[in-house]
Amino acid sequence: MNILPDPNATVASLLTPEAAKAAALAASTATAPGVLSIDLDALIANWRKLEKTAVPAEAAAVVKGDAYGCGTGPVTRALAAAGCKTFFVATLGEAAAVRAVAPDATIYVLDGFFQTTGDEFAKLNCRPVIGDLYELAEWDVYCRRTGWNGGAAIHIDTGMNRLGLTVTEAQGIVPRIAAGDHGITLVMSHLVAAESPNHSINAKQVSAFREIASQFAGVPASLSASSGIFLGSQFQFDLIRPGAAMYGVNPTPEADNPMQPVVDLKARVVQVRNVERGDTVGYGATWSARRPTKIAVLSAGYADGYFRAAGSNDGTRGADVIIAGQRCPIAGRISMDLMAVDVTDLPPNVARRGQMATLIGDGITVDELAHHFGTIGYEVLTSLGPRYARIYKGGDAKPAAVPTTAPAAPVAPAS
Repeated sequence: MNILPDPNATVASLLTPEAAKAAALAASTATAPGVLSIDLDALIANWRKLEKTAVPAEAAAVVKGDAYGCGTGPVTRALAAAGCKTFFVATLGEAAAVRAVAPDATIYVLDGFFQTTGDEFAKLNCRPVIGDLYELAEWDVYCRRTGWNGGAAIHIDTGMNRLGLTVTEAQGIVPRIAAGDHGITLVMSHLVAAESPNHSINAKQVSAFREIASQFAGVPASLSASSGIFLGSQFQFDLIRPGAAMYGVNPTPEADNPMQPVVDLKARVVQVRNVERGDTVGYGATWSARRPTKIAVLSAGYADGYFRAAGSNDGTRGADVIIAGQRCPIAGRISMDLMAVDVTDLPPNVARRGQMATLIGDGITVDELAHHFGTIGYEVLTSLGPRYARIYKGGDAKPAAVPTTAPAAPVAPAS
């Protein structure tokens, strides 16, 4: 006897979970204007390299800003599986996203404590980073009233003049350390110019922090984020807090990048057209063709985090993209959803509709793009838009293939 499937069932419901996931991935990459690939194995390798650099300090991970645009859930899950035990986020919402995939992790919330948020801290079992005496008082009141003993970090300002107790204020709370049962689980500060090894403020900050941290007997200390780790062992203390370096941004901008690239970004060619010599391309008519020119139009723009500053004009070359393994310059201004690229020097019929062009990857680094954007790699990563289909490779994710050459007509890429 044949058993027919429910005529009301959807195709997806008849697939195995693995096949349904593959089908959804193929559909998303086929319909999205671009594909953002995150290599979790490279991210883990970067974290381990940073951990090794700072031995015996513990290596935490900063996953704020949706893990620097790479996705809080997949990134946290991969790092936790690799052995990371401590995570830093900016907000309680981010803490909830981390807790959902790392139930045993220690989570610090950098934006601090308000008396109205105490119950949420307790519910999530995460720790505020306290940077103000009023904040500390509110935390003390909440802990006494509820009996919560989840712990907190004390942030001491050694030169940033942003968040943090002054050194004098921090000295005022040292007696409570000697009294015991103080609830302080970390004392920390933040470097101002760690990416500039010879900046005089680095020595001033590490000296000030070492002196005050030594008075918090028995409490672990943390000073360095990504760049500070490479300033030497005197900056590493008990715990390091790498962020951007894990995601492939160069933490040593005055030297070669010691980190592996993590992010690959591609956008689809939606049209190829010919432009006569002297014709202009894009808004403002700021770029004109100096020869008969072939233009490929890509489906990404500043709404997708590809900044308008990367465009070109008749006097200034902008950023490049890679098509068929060759760099091609942007022609004219970046639009909200589109950009034009000069593909005249490619072999005939190589640039085709439906093909993927590389915006980050294949030698175009996040830091190179940041230079064209007039910003830093942190802003590039955290600006990557939600319209890209996202693919995670390595870690606990299954690899997925992305097309780099165009078929006769756009089809779903293999998964």
